[in-house]
Amino acid sequence: MAAKTNALTPGSLPVWRSGKPDAVLAAAVDVARDAVLSIADDAHIGAHLGVKTEGERVATHVFSCNRPGYKGWLWFAVLARVSRSKHVTVDEVGLVPSADSVVAPPWVPWAARVRPDDAREQDPSYAANGGVEASVADAALAEAAVAEPAVAQSATDDSSALEAPVDDADTGAADTGPADTLEPEPTDVQ
Repeated sequence: MAAKTNALTPGSLPVWRSGKPDAVLAAAVDVARDAVLSIADDAHIGAHLGVKTEGERVATHVFSCNRPGYKGWLWFAVLARVSRSKHVTVDEVGLVPSADSVVAPPWVPWAARVRPDDAREQDPSYAANGGVEASVADAALAEAAVAEPAVAQSATDDSSALEAPVDDADTGAADTGPADTLEPEPTDVQ
């Protein structure tokens, strides 16, 4: 005798409440599909997988999902009716994952996600090196010193480097730096 599993496959439904669905609700597959069409494109709604009872005169119809990126997900429509009525109403529609669906990993509180190496950001030497550990920054400077000694010296020197004036192609004048360091020219206006 084969053991029953609760895993959802395209040919099975999740185990909800047991019992035979209401005959009127079970026959209302078109109403359920139309309800799902209110939130999905027709191309994204697959085959009707079945109907399960949710309670007295309440049933859920389930359809496979053909939407790209939603493999294993299921469209559902919950239908209901009042006693002694043949009129079916839609209670709820939606998309739910099955056991075969790709879903996000479980949420983990931030305190449980903090790793010991996250605390290094509080270390002054870490911040002083622009977010790089001191040993990594020292190795980068040593490598730069071998490649270009002048670049490595300017990277470790705290004083700012002086730049040579650059000729302006249009005027032939040299760029002497920021305008606020120049003295204003005298004017003849009185």
